[in-house]
Amino acid sequence: MRTVFGYVLILLLIPLSVLTFYYANAEAGKVQNFDDYVEERIVINEVDLPQASKIKDVKGDVYVELHQPNRIVVEGKKIPVFLKELFLQSEDQHFYEHSGVDASAVIRAFMVNAQSDEIEQGASTITQQVARNIYLTQDRTLARKIAEVLYSYQIEKKLEKDEILDLYLNVIFFNHNVYGVEAAAQYYFKKPVDKLSQAEMAFIAAIPNNPSLYDPEKRFENTKKRQERLLDIMAREKFITKEEAEKIKAEKITLKVRNRLDKYPDYSTYVMEEFKDLISESEGFDQQLINAEGDARDAIQKKLNERVSEILASGIIIHTALDPEIQTKTVSGVNNVLAGSSVQASAAVIGNQSRDIVALSGGKDFQKTDFNRSFQGYRQPGSTIKPLLDYAPYLETFGAGVNDLVSADAYCNSSYCPKNYSEKEYGMVTLKEALTKSYNTAAIRIFMDTGIERSFSYLEKFDFDRVSQEDYNPAASLGGIDGFTTLEMAGAYTSFVDGTFKKPKAIKRVTDFNGETLYVWKEKEPVRIWSYATTHKMRDMLTNVVKNGTGQKANFATSYIGGKTGTTNNVRDLWFVGLTEGYTAAVWTGKDRYESGYDGVRFIEKYAPHQLIWKRIMQ
Repeated sequence: MRTVFGYVLILLLIPLSVLTFYYANAEAGKVQNFDDYVEERIVINEVDLPQASKIKDVKGDVYVELHQPNRIVVEGKKIPVFLKELFLQSEDQHFYEHSGVDASAVIRAFMVNAQSDEIEQGASTITQQVARNIYLTQDRTLARKIAEVLYSYQIEKKLEKDEILDLYLNVIFFNHNVYGVEAAAQYYFKKPVDKLSQAEMAFIAAIPNNPSLYDPEKRFENTKKRQERLLDIMAREKFITKEEAEKIKAEKITLKVRNRLDKYPDYSTYVMEEFKDLISESEGFDQQLINAEGDARDAIQKKLNERVSEILASGIIIHTALDPEIQTKTVSGVNNVLAGSSVQASAAVIGNQSRDIVALSGGKDFQKTDFNRSFQGYRQPGSTIKPLLDYAPYLETFGAGVNDLVSADAYCNSSYCPKNYSEKEYGMVTLKEALTKSYNTAAIRIFMDTGIERSFSYLEKFDFDRVSQEDYNPAASLGGIDGFTTLEMAGAYTSFVDGTFKKPKAIKRVTDFNGETLYVWKEKEPVRIWSYATTHKMRDMLTNVVKNGTGQKANFATSYIGGKTGTTNNVRDLWFVGLTEGYTAAVWTGKDRYESGYDGVRFIEKYAPHQLIWKRIMQ
């Protein structure tokens, strides 16, 4: 009862405070009139309602809805008149007559609530609710109530009545993070608001009065009873007949709750990282961060994060290169091949012509909040580095042929004496055979012949995140570098498509809901890495790896196939990176943390999961 008395007191004090304000202002008219006073202190800015953003795949289908909150702004002309009248008659019958505050409603609410132990009827007009939802808080204090009245006064001065009503119908809360009539119609009935039946309109109109009490999912009967009361009001006010009201009440309400779209989390988590990079590049944050350190850098990062959130809340569409079919194959390939195993994996697939990222797997049974191994997992590449750091630079430097000879016998550089995987020596072999059988001693010889600096000069063009001057040593030729992601390795191997490299992207463009482009990557010409001759030779040798060498379990019939396996010490990491005519893909398998006693040798020799996953994706 004390709570009710408090609300009643507030309701009584509001008109009293406003009248006092008016009276005091009249007495002080010579100093400043009321309108000017309020104009200075209550600023009504143009309203840009936050609404849900979306991510679309390459076919234009939405696969993620970013609800911040779940709102779909709809023009007033698309909202049915019947629905508008439902809200007017239940919330603010004198909306088109008052100037923001309805004194008669305050008195009426006082009389109703005084006879009850609960707040059964409010006195806020539609304009006051707009003021509260857009400009103020939901605090129930006298100060906030008075501010609400003043804001309502200003809103009524600035906007037409129909504009205020349209705003109201786009801001009201329908529970479950749903705001506005359009989002409510789509959430509860999976249809646009202008396609709802009158029974469905009355049903959703019942919710905002008390979203918890009239929650259709948890308290359906409560919502149905209030729907019927609203229809009785419509009949009483002669917007419909009693017979029509009864007919509408009799219509069965069947909820079709539409869960938020959130498909392909392996890919979408990367899209959000890339979106941040796109905003950073487009709005100059990247340049500010170049020389910033410490607190200054943190401040810039904070502003960037705030800007990203602001753009997402404005209602945008992020158009991506995701191919749903390849994405599904990639994820299922990882999950199925490794089912029942404690081994993890990641994969990345890139289109050869577009150089777009078409699919990603962040790990077996990946969930949205998981560590995404496809772009966050840096691992030693093993022998997959050989084509990039050893063989192609050697061919490019000396113009060698695939049948030129190199020694695969024992090799030492000071105290560093790597051995072949089999620990055997093979004498003089062709470059093609050396790569096909992945002989370590042959690879380090051609790496040293080319020269460490020159070999790395090619690798630098791929813009690997973690390659540094500390990696410039003989062990790098065999993959002794920490480290590379599957996405980086797939991107680098696209250079064997035509000799050029362009950093792969997932985002193609960002638009508003009207299709106007807001952000797009700055167009950059592909960088030529290898000559046409070197590219042709490398493609020939990579094919032989798959047809006759260490990559035979990845082989299948197609117009072109080529790739390279990679294994790190103690078989901690197993890689396969390769390409077909249409796509380039990288697959990593292993354990996030190395476990002693793990029988990796048996695992790679008898099962080769990295190759099997790659084959399932690409076949």
